[in-house]
Amino acid sequence: MQLKHIKTLLTPQDGAAKVTCMAWAPNNGKFAVCTVDRVVLLYDEQGERRDKFSTKPADSKYGKKSYVVKSMAFSPDSTKIAIGQTDNIIYVYKIGEEWGEKKVICNKFVQTSAVICLLWPAEHAIIFGIAEGKVRLANTKTNKSSTIYGTESYVVSLTSNVSGKGILSGHADGTVVRYFFDDEGSGESQGKLLTHSCPPYALGWGANSIIVAGCDKKIVAYGKEGHVIQTFDYSRDLSEKEFTVASTSPSGQSVVIGSYDRLRVFNWSPRRSSWEEATAKEIPNLYTITSLAWKKDGSRLCAGTLCGGVEQFDCCLRRSIYKNKFEMTYVGLSQVIVKNLSTGTRVVLKSHYGYEIDEVKIMGKDRYLVAHTSDTLLLGDLGSNKLSEVAWQGSGGNEKYFFENETVCMIFNAGELTLVEYGNNDILGSVRTEFMNPHLISVRLNERKQRGIEDNKKLAYLIDLKTIAIVDLTGGFNLGTISHDTKIDWLELNETGHKLLFRDKKLRLHLYDIENSVKTTVLSFCSYVQWVPGSDVVVAQNRGNLCVWYNIDSPERVTMFPLKGDIVDLERSNGKTEVIVTEGVNTVSYTLDEGLIEFGTAIDDGDYCRATAFLETLEMSTETEAMWKTLSKLSLEAKQLHIAERCFAALGDVCKARFLNETNNIADKAEKEYGGDGTEYYQVKARLAMLEKNYKLAEMFYLEQNAIDEVMEMYQELHMWDDCITVAEAKGHPELDNLRRCYYQWLMETNQDEKAGEVKEGEGDFQGAINLYLKAGLPAKAARLVMSREELIANSETVNRIASALIKGEFYERAGDLFEKNRNYQRALDCYRKEFAFRKAVELARFAFPADVVKLEEAWGDYLVQQKQLDAAINHYIEAGCSSKAIEAAIGARQWKKAVHILELQDDRSAGKYYLKIAQHYASVQEYEVAERFYVKGDHIKDAIDMYTQAGQWEQAHKLAVKCMSQEDVSALYISRAQELEKQGKYKEAERLFSTIDEPDLAITMYKKNKMYDDMIRLVARYHKDLLTETHLHLAKELEAESRFQEAEYHFLEAKEWKTAVNMYRVNDMWDEAYRVAKAHGGANAHKQVAYLWAKSLGGEAAVKLLNKFGLLEMAIDFAAENCSFDFAFELARLAMKHKIPDIHLKSAMFLEDEGKFAEAETEFIKAGKPKEAVLMYVHNQDWNGAQRVAEAHDPDSVADVLVGQAKCAFDQKEYQKAEAFLLRAQKPELAIKYYKDAELWSDAMRICKEYVPNKLGILQEEYEKEAVKKGSRGLEGLVEQAREWEQSAEYVRAVECYLRVKDPSNTALSEKCWMKAAELAIKFFNQEKAMDVIRVVGPRLIQIRKYSAAAELYLNLDLIKEAIDSFIEGEEWNKAKRVAKELDPRYEDYVDQRYKEHLKNQGKVDSLVGVDVMAALDMYAERGQWDKCIETAAKQNFKVLHKYVALYATHLIKEGQSVKVLNLYVQHGVPANPQNFNIYKRMFLDLLSMVGTDSAEAYRMWADLRDVMFILCENMVKSAEANSPAHEEFETMLLIAHYCATRSAAKGVDQLNTIAAKLSISLLRHTQLIPADKAFYEAGLASKDVGWENMAFIFLNRFLDLSDGIDEGNLDALDHTDFQDTDIPFEVPLPEKQHVTEDKREETRDWVLTVSMDQRVEQVLPKDERDTYEASLLAVNTGIRSLPCVITGYPVLRNKIEFKRPGKAANKDDWNKFLMATKTTHSPECQDVLKFISQWCGGLPSAGFSFQ
Repeated sequence: MQLKHIKTLLTPQDGAAKVTCMAWAPNNGKFAVCTVDRVVLLYDEQGERRDKFSTKPADSKYGKKSYVVKSMAFSPDSTKIAIGQTDNIIYVYKIGEEWGEKKVICNKFVQTSAVICLLWPAEHAIIFGIAEGKVRLANTKTNKSSTIYGTESYVVSLTSNVSGKGILSGHADGTVVRYFFDDEGSGESQGKLLTHSCPPYALGWGANSIIVAGCDKKIVAYGKEGHVIQTFDYSRDLSEKEFTVASTSPSGQSVVIGSYDRLRVFNWSPRRSSWEEATAKEIPNLYTITSLAWKKDGSRLCAGTLCGGVEQFDCCLRRSIYKNKFEMTYVGLSQVIVKNLSTGTRVVLKSHYGYEIDEVKIMGKDRYLVAHTSDTLLLGDLGSNKLSEVAWQGSGGNEKYFFENETVCMIFNAGELTLVEYGNNDILGSVRTEFMNPHLISVRLNERKQRGIEDNKKLAYLIDLKTIAIVDLTGGFNLGTISHDTKIDWLELNETGHKLLFRDKKLRLHLYDIENSVKTTVLSFCSYVQWVPGSDVVVAQNRGNLCVWYNIDSPERVTMFPLKGDIVDLERSNGKTEVIVTEGVNTVSYTLDEGLIEFGTAIDDGDYCRATAFLETLEMSTETEAMWKTLSKLSLEAKQLHIAERCFAALGDVCKARFLNETNNIADKAEKEYGGDGTEYYQVKARLAMLEKNYKLAEMFYLEQNAIDEVMEMYQELHMWDDCITVAEAKGHPELDNLRRCYYQWLMETNQDEKAGEVKEGEGDFQGAINLYLKAGLPAKAARLVMSREELIANSETVNRIASALIKGEFYERAGDLFEKNRNYQRALDCYRKEFAFRKAVELARFAFPADVVKLEEAWGDYLVQQKQLDAAINHYIEAGCSSKAIEAAIGARQWKKAVHILELQDDRSAGKYYLKIAQHYASVQEYEVAERFYVKGDHIKDAIDMYTQAGQWEQAHKLAVKCMSQEDVSALYISRAQELEKQGKYKEAERLFSTIDEPDLAITMYKKNKMYDDMIRLVARYHKDLLTETHLHLAKELEAESRFQEAEYHFLEAKEWKTAVNMYRVNDMWDEAYRVAKAHGGANAHKQVAYLWAKSLGGEAAVKLLNKFGLLEMAIDFAAENCSFDFAFELARLAMKHKIPDIHLKSAMFLEDEGKFAEAETEFIKAGKPKEAVLMYVHNQDWNGAQRVAEAHDPDSVADVLVGQAKCAFDQKEYQKAEAFLLRAQKPELAIKYYKDAELWSDAMRICKEYVPNKLGILQEEYEKEAVKKGSRGLEGLVEQAREWEQSAEYVRAVECYLRVKDPSNTALSEKCWMKAAELAIKFFNQEKAMDVIRVVGPRLIQIRKYSAAAELYLNLDLIKEAIDSFIEGEEWNKAKRVAKELDPRYEDYVDQRYKEHLKNQGKVDSLVGVDVMAALDMYAERGQWDKCIETAAKQNFKVLHKYVALYATHLIKEGQSVKVLNLYVQHGVPANPQNFNIYKRMFLDLLSMVGTDSAEAYRMWADLRDVMFILCENMVKSAEANSPAHEEFETMLLIAHYCATRSAAKGVDQLNTIAAKLSISLLRHTQLIPADKAFYEAGLASKDVGWENMAFIFLNRFLDLSDGIDEGNLDALDHTDFQDTDIPFEVPLPEKQHVTEDKREETRDWVLTVSMDQRVEQVLPKDERDTYEASLLAVNTGIRSLPCVITGYPVLRNKIEFKRPGKAANKDDWNKFLMATKTTHSPECQDVLKFISQWCGGLPSAGFSFQ
């Protein structure tokens, strides 16, 4: 496809004014453009602007410029436009069908974020993407929108497939998502399809793949499931910019992608199955393309630009004119526009499957289109604009087309007739026939609407010359086949397809009724026949007669008229039907009876009165008789009984007429008596049911009215005795017995033995009934009766008779039942077996022949397998104990789980073979883990590995292989498999295998061998990063040797060897490439050097052209000259830049000068017009004669320079007089002065200065002074003398300057004296400002030499108070400084104080600082680590200050690991509830808990202190804002733990309290989230062991050992929590950082646990209490009730308890009393302290307590 510019629709502007979006209407009639100013312009098909309208903001208060229109789309009917805006709204404007119609907003959809892109693929459904990443659907019918799917990323683009049934959305993170409304049977996946390398702003969905492009300058084609199939990379093309927008042609065969100044065109090649790039359309100054829109017929493409321009392009592959009547425009491979040149109408012929259209023909009186593609056939009707595309395998163009039928095209090809309905894309039908004359085929498609029939499509055709087949095309089945005795030459179906007329070679006309399959011959010698259009009337000619069948349902009723000529045509129009007849040269028309034709119409309309009235006017004839019949049937159905009666009367059916007459009388009477519709009267309804032979319905109608006699009368009349007796019985009729007698008698008379038997049975005469059943040949019925009566079963003669009859009739099962009932079990079992009635056989055998049950079950299973009921057979084989058969049946029935279950119960190894089958099944359904299990069980590990390998699950395969094979075997297996895959070209899979066994080098070798260098490099980068550069270089050299320069270049560049790449191209004379590489990779000047070398290789004019092209000519000339290539430089300059020649001469001269060729150099300098340079050259070389010569000849101005040069030379040789003479000759006295100065001949310098430049004498004098200063004391004395001279001559400014210049560090006295003199003179003789400047210079100098007081006095002389104070401070004369501040400027008093504090601080005089600034002193103490002094000083301040430093000290101690000191600190100074201190308290608490050896009586004081500190803290928190906070609860828990630890230490000091100590250790296990778990369990175990609770000791110490192992391993994942399942001891505890028990103690514990585990006495369970719960657990397992912990032991307080005043505090009475008693008897101060604390904590002791003296 090519793009050809047609016209500019909208002229671009000078600046940015981008076209935001564009859209073509589906009917091709309108084109819309939205500009940056939010106005929509509407153009017609020819590109003329016809209309415009402005869009509006979502909310007018934000102004008209508050949004941008991002996207728009036309509705499928082209009458509306949807506009998507960034102010979170979509408006739908109704624009109408005609130009200039009023624009009305008919829908609006408000969204939660900006609308970015939208489509309108189907009626009422607008699809759009919004900024927050959702793709939504707006329904214009319901005015509601809903989310189709949501992502996390901004939607940047949206497109649909060719059919509009699927959408793709592109997102800012590079994701592309696919969604189908209908996948049209493709089976393609939905959801996230692919992730592109950049945001997919340009997104197109072609017929065969998806095209994505964006800012990385790459265009990537992805396959249907998101894999990359093609990449077009323009990242190296410097002229290309990022891709902004894409558009797919309506056929999906072409994609156009817009960038900067360029449209790239890609066409799909079906033959190659790939995209091919056509010539890009480049338009300079077009700028970035912001929008593309493709006309729906594919003929035009419009492009909108950044500058607001809209350009229109023609898109076509080729154009042709067909027969000078039609223009064919091929807009794509699969789309052609056919235009009628005379009418201007157009049809778009398009292959829906995207196939290439080969050739288009127009046939059938220029009305029908026919076109072929490789796989389909396209047909179209230009009249109705209906097009079809059907699957069609080409047959070399031998098809014949028949267009006689307007709705269907008939195609005949190689003995096959194919029908294609216009507008339908499926073949309507296809049949085999050799007869292709249109008169021998009849097709009818929905030509006349019939009631209740939606789709009526029929075909009649010839199978052979004597056989007609009729086919229902809708259902695809055969309606009938007519075999005839003579050849058939014409056939035609009627319009409804219910009747077929056909004529044979003997000119006989036949009618076939399709519904009833009845064939009738209706006429002989038939020369013409035709159905009258719009009716079922037939017109035919028989020799000299015109024959008309007005009612074809009665073919024998025919109307005839004599004729003289032949019928040629039949016309029906304007309510008239005429038969056109030629009589000689005249044409005569015979008009048919429209009334008779109309009868059919009346019937169709259901107007039976009109039909009756019409028939009344006709005399009775065969036609009218047929019509009466039809009407009778229809009127009965419609319950129009009077019309029906009239019909039957007219037909002479007296019975029905009389019956209906009676019925009508009843109906009329009922109507009179009861009103309403008489036909609804029960007798009428019942009689009509009788007429329809529906007697049960009639009975129902009668019985509803309780008309029993009428029912019985009806049944008796009809000899329906059973029904009559049933009714009589049901209703208890008195005539019942009489009826029965009559009935039996009638049955016997008519030999109805079975019925008679049933009657006898009903009466209880069972023997008589049996005899009658046997007589009627119904032994089964007799058997049923015998088995139901016990008295009959005893009669063996009767039983044997019946059994013989049953066996004779092969009713074995029924015979078996009879024998079983008669207790003849063996014969019963044999009969059951014969009939395969195994269920009954097994049931019988269970109690009669138990030994046979197993055999029967197996036989039953075999029978079921024979019957293919495998799943049913399984259980029977199991019952029979035939496991192998059961397994085979289960596998055969695909009952895999059952098979596995049976298999697993087998012991013998033979069952192993079934595991393979089961495993193969699970592998086939991809349940690999299950399959693996069965492969392994069946010892088929290799198969399992193969399964994983084939599934690509290498990790699992490897895992299995490693388990079951040696490393060498695994490697060998994987390497061989990988090599197989390599041979198959499956390199990725092979690579994965190599990687799995850590052999990446083999994968690298594979890729290298197959020259897949990208993959090779990828692996080297991953596994051998250090060799990456080397590999790149190696590959590059290989590729260079193979002349694959582009690839070699890539690798050189990757190896950072761009110079080598350039050299490669240079060597191979590929200068273009060398230049490109140098420019891209070689820094600023590399490409210039390459261009220069390239030019040098060309030489002459070519070199000049090349350098001009690159704009490097001047640079090249300069470069050549600089690099001494003077010949090349001269050549270039003479050809193109003559003005550069002197420069080259100059450079040449400099080169010759450097080479020592002075004479040649002189020539070149002069040629360059630089004689002065020649002079300087000779001067430099002290060739004064040469210099003089050249200067005088060529540059007189340089003569002076020569003299100066000579003078310098004379000075260097100390010939001062000579030098002076040269300089004066050259008129350069300044130089003479300079040279004398440099030689320190100041007197000569002064002399020359006085004589020749007296105005500079002062400056020279000053220089001399400076020089004197530099010379030190000798020079300074000169300066001082000079200053005194200035002072005496009243030159005070100069005198001061001179004094200030005196600076001698070795003689500070002299310096001070001079400076003070300068200050004195300044104060005396200068104004205030200048004097101040001098003092500001002198003051700092005095301070520098430590003369602070002198400096301060000077400052005070001029009221510089601050400077004076600073001087005193510098000299640390603080009292003087304070006095000056106080007396002269009190503002500076604070300043002096501040400086004094800083001084003390810096000097470290903290004790002095305390008196001045306490906080600063405290900070200094803290910094120096003088904590005791710090705390002591802070304690004298307020509480807040104290605790600030206590916290700092505590933090310091914690870092030092001295938590006990921290505790003592807080015991001493109190515990404030400051949240910032909480971490200190927690850390102190946890460190103390972790201390080893603290579970002894000696540790009591520490625990008591910790407990008291925690108690004070909790009390303080209650009063603070932290009350009841999580932190408060945590500290309460810590208080409880500290109390338990203190109480335990107290109890350990008293022998009789050892059980209480043990209980406390056990209770502490509840808090192992805080207490190190190994320590807690160790202490609890030892305590339990000490008091003889060996069960608990064993469990706790065992847990301790597990924890200890966990600490060594670094995690507690392996802990078994079974022993603590229903306790409140936590499972999840922190891993202790270290072991809290020594190695020897751990070993001792391990030995004890091992010993106890052998002891049968010790139960390894925790003891339970009355709650059926572990005795130390607070939480009851069964009830979930939490008990209070005892304040003495921590155990749950159950029944016998003591409660305290404070809620939630209680104690077990026994433990409490025990503790009290021990305290009383031992007077233990620790126990007394515990009770004292409990009294505080619990709000007092219980009344039974006692006090301590």
